[in-house]
Amino acid sequence: MTQQRNFWMRWRVRSGYVVAVVYWLLATPAPRAIFLGGIVALVGLMIRGASSGYLRKYESLATTGPYANTRNPLYFGSGFLALGFAIAGDSRLAGLLIIAYFAVFYYPVMRNEESDLRQRYGALFDEYAARVPLFFPWVSGAGSESPAGRVTGERSFSWPQYLRNREYKALVGTVAGLGIVWLRMWIRAKWGY
Repeated sequence: MTQQRNFWMRWRVRSGYVVAVVYWLLATPAPRAIFLGGIVALVGLMIRGASSGYLRKYESLATTGPYANTRNPLYFGSGFLALGFAIAGDSRLAGLLIIAYFAVFYYPVMRNEESDLRQRYGALFDEYAARVPLFFPWVSGAGSESPAGRVTGERSFSWPQYLRNREYKALVGTVAGLGIVWLRMWIRAKWGY
């Protein structure tokens, strides 16, 4: 199991660089696409940011806030980021590449992390996983009760926890990424490439 986990974690990052370069070369962005993609990416950043303020990695099982509606709100937010970049690139091939990358790598990563959580928290995690969906959140708040009435993790959003989790790096990376997409648009307009 450890080898399989290491494979998905190692290749998610390594192949991400290759995907980013190929995406950039395939992208045919226009101002409207970048704007719309940026709005979708902003939704992803907000989901990730809200989630990060509830997460105390390796200290407690997060089951409150966004974690009451999906077991993986950070990855759900990342899905919006991927969709935002797919839109911003304004190219079907570039968009399909981003979506395929997300689909191929993130499901196994979520399952591997769940295995770790199950090992660490046992029955508490099993109760939580039985009530709250893996990825697509409950919209009705059906998962808002914590397992067996036990609240775990942060009870309310915590800015210090957000900062400890360094979620601001996602904001910096997204702004830089959209800047690079804008650069691609400028290069195509100036040199036709």
